[in-house]
Amino acid sequence: MEDRNTEDYGKLLRELLEQKQYTKLRQEVADMNVADVAAVMDEMEDEESLRIFRILPKGIAADVFANLEIEVQQYIIQSLSDKEASSIIDNLMADDATDLLEEMPANIVKKILKNAKPETRKDINHLLRYPEDSAGSIMTVEYVDLKENMTVSDAVDRIRKIGLDSETVNICYVVDAQRVLIGTVALRYLVILNPDAIIGEVMNDNVISINTLTDQEEAARIFQKYDFTAMPVVDNENRMVGIITIDDVVDIIQEEATEDIEKMAAIIPSDKSYFRTGILATYKNRMPWLLLLMISATFTGAIITSYEKALASYVILTAYIPMLMDTGGNAGSQASVSIIRGISLQEIEFGDLLKALWKEVRVAALCGITLSVCNFAKLMLFDRVGFQIALIVCGTLVLVVLVAKTIGCTLPLLAHRLGFDPAVMASPLITTIVDAISLTIYFMIATNVLHLAT
Repeated sequence: MEDRNTEDYGKLLRELLEQKQYTKLRQEVADMNVADVAAVMDEMEDEESLRIFRILPKGIAADVFANLEIEVQQYIIQSLSDKEASSIIDNLMADDATDLLEEMPANIVKKILKNAKPETRKDINHLLRYPEDSAGSIMTVEYVDLKENMTVSDAVDRIRKIGLDSETVNICYVVDAQRVLIGTVALRYLVILNPDAIIGEVMNDNVISINTLTDQEEAARIFQKYDFTAMPVVDNENRMVGIITIDDVVDIIQEEATEDIEKMAAIIPSDKSYFRTGILATYKNRMPWLLLLMISATFTGAIITSYEKALASYVILTAYIPMLMDTGGNAGSQASVSIIRGISLQEIEFGDLLKALWKEVRVAALCGITLSVCNFAKLMLFDRVGFQIALIVCGTLVLVVLVAKTIGCTLPLLAHRLGFDPAVMASPLITTIVDAISLTIYFMIATNVLHLAT
């Protein structure tokens, strides 16, 4: 099939759907990559997605379904008969099926599991027991396990038997009689080793694993550290219970990054895509922080009001309020984003506070002085204000940048130390705090300089 993007695929499939050329449509989707089919269906109306799904060849239907957005999956599952829905669940990997069922209404989940195969029901119920966002909740129980007393020939026979139903066969896991994980062996070694060699003698016994209760974000960090494509998950007794694969880790990284970005923008995180989040839900996610920030911003107005006399005598001072506030907010945001990223990557801990603060103070001094020199030249050459006004504005600028970067560095680390998400202490909140402090510094300097001058 010739190269096309998602838009081209969507246009073609819609045309075939409208013309009721179902045989040709079926052939087209059979030739497409399952990820491309899913991407096209995600962009379609729900009714169109359902019609295409019913046309899909049975061999790829479950794979396409696993790649769909959760909202499209829910619509399709609820539109199918109980038998059809259970068939889809039976053909999904256990972790994908669990993710879907966690989002479904309880009555529908009950009906689907009732008609599912006993082994499917057992695997899903097993995964549903683990806390949300833990390694146990995202692992799959479809993997290749081997016994240490097997020969290489026996191991290859077992891979042939269960490999198609496993998430991956690249790495096989060796367990003892109590299912305790004792080693791993790569498929490429099994292919070249002596068929009579014993698995226990050729396996790698230096195994790195994750506990079922490990946070999914921590699991992603371990993947990144060791460059794994799959990692075993064990319980507290080191018994093998599942594996996490790299595709799960990519989803985790995307989910965690999206959550941090939304928190940094003062939005309550949502697990739905933008267009599939309703207007009321979007309103609820944004309104609390907007209300809090609006109320906190009233302190800025109170500060301005308290210095009415200085402003009345020197109205020119008001012209530089936006510049000072914006510069302070931007400086604070730069520092906070850098610190939050460092915390997320475990590069920075609370014990590094003084070290990080010392760095930000030096950076602030350089930035503040540079900005002040440039601004002083502008004030004197272009704005043609008096020397005193230029001194007030530029002196304030240095202090504002220093204070902003100090706050931007300190607050995320303090939040992390107290058990809060440091992303909450990002741009909007820090900007609001810095605005109030910037104005206070500005008017205090202005009052003292102008008072001394008179």
